[in-house]
Amino acid sequence: MDKISIIVPCYNEEAAIPLFYREISKIINKMNQVKFELVFINDGSIDNTLKEIKVLAKSKKEVKYISFSRNFGKEAAMMAGLDYVTGDFVAIMDVDLQDPPEKLEEMYRIIKNNDEIDCVGLKTNSHDDYGFIRKFFTNLFYKIISKMSKTEMVPGARDFRLMTRQMVDAIKSLREYNRYSKGLFSFVGFNTKWLTYKIPERKAGETTWNFFKLFAYAIDGILAFTTTPLTIAAFVGVIFCLFSVIAIIIIIIKTLIFGDPVDGWPSLVCIMFFLSGIQLFCTGIMGAYLSKTYTEVKKRPIYIIKETNYK
Repeated sequence: MDKISIIVPCYNEEAAIPLFYREISKIINKMNQVKFELVFINDGSIDNTLKEIKVLAKSKKEVKYISFSRNFGKEAAMMAGLDYVTGDFVAIMDVDLQDPPEKLEEMYRIIKNNDEIDCVGLKTNSHDDYGFIRKFFTNLFYKIISKMSKTEMVPGARDFRLMTRQMVDAIKSLREYNRYSKGLFSFVGFNTKWLTYKIPERKAGETTWNFFKLFAYAIDGILAFTTTPLTIAAFVGVIFCLFSVIAIIIIIIKTLIFGDPVDGWPSLVCIMFFLSGIQLFCTGIMGAYLSKTYTEVKKRPIYIIKETNYK
């Protein structure tokens, strides 16, 4: 009998946990030909999330939990789940029910009946809940990273996916501290079949993802999977050096022919500010890569577990 492990990252989701288990239990009962393991990851929640998980774990033998010592982020929570789960197939789901549990049956049927498929993932072409600015920058991000990176980034891809044990083991071998899982899932290769769906509304609680967190996450994704920005910074530097040489030659010729008038200082100030901005921008790009290198070489753990019911 196959075993499916479901990783459920949780951060301040006390209201969503009972609702999630009620819905996922329907699928567990329906898919009675498969064993299930539910692994809740408490990512340093400050509400009663851990208490709600423990209530389930006491009465439901399929429920496991891992509780962090503090908030390490969703990327660390997913990695902890991948490290501990024991299933033949592994799924990652959000607890807010925006990842419909009923999709699991179709995903399992597809991956089970086709030996060439190692992952079944969900993506969306609809972002009705996004505002104009967030939708614009989301589309822009995927256009930029698809041009810069050799790793495929599927627009609208969700973390909700069902993977084979072979693919999970490959992902576990990537122990980098600065993680961008959507990219890592693509980086390891393996064949993925995508199912398109419309994201339902969140059933309980509030999301902790705001525009600035998503923007920072997008920057992490770009830095993790391409060094093109460094090339762009170097190219911009070379171009402006050429411009400066041409400008010096023009100034020398103009001075010899027409003298050295003092007018033109406002345009000179504007040019100085513009070039300073370019320099700071390029320095910022190099600094971003340097900061990622700094955190990697320290070899700090991706997460720290405070308690768990895994034996």
